[in-house]
Amino acid sequence: MARAALWLLTAAYPLLVYLGLAHAQPRDLALLLAALAALRALARRGRAEARLWWRRAAGAALLAGAAALMNESLPLKLYPVLVNAGLLGLFGVSLWHGPPVVERLARLTEPDLDERGQRYTRRVTQVWCGFFVMNGGIALATAFSADDRVWALYNGLVSYLLIGLLMGGEYLVRLWVRRHDAVRA
Repeated sequence: MARAALWLLTAAYPLLVYLGLAHAQPRDLALLLAALAALRALARRGRAEARLWWRRAAGAALLAGAAALMNESLPLKLYPVLVNAGLLGLFGVSLWHGPPVVERLARLTEPDLDERGQRYTRRVTQVWCGFFVMNGGIALATAFSADDRVWALYNGLVSYLLIGLLMGGEYLVRLWVRRHDAVRA
């Protein structure tokens, strides 16, 4: 239940910042970012997973500290960029020091993933890397160039819709590939 609440708060972060900026100073909202990141890291169980989340929390703390010191909203608006950069790093590194992230996820349901499945999951991991570059780039552009409403709309809604589209599209492609492979066999 607590983890679900943390995920919901994280997903709502752009909306919370947008609404918060209408009623509070950026330095006050910096606490929200730091607290949310620390709580997410504390909620992690596995050692490697916890280390990753503490690194993310440190990055969020740097942004929160900058927002508090400067009393500017830009560092708060850079958090989605940090998240995309972190995910790009995680997925990208897994391509060189495998197995790729998507293969690890696939092996949760298919432990004996064949070579074709391994190639497919590597390609999907590469697609996600491209997505994180694009999404992070747009998040960066909205942080620097767009007004707060546009920033909140993209980072709090549009980017989630794009994630859903990519996940749904990949699922449909996977079904097609499996059907195509079954016909060949």
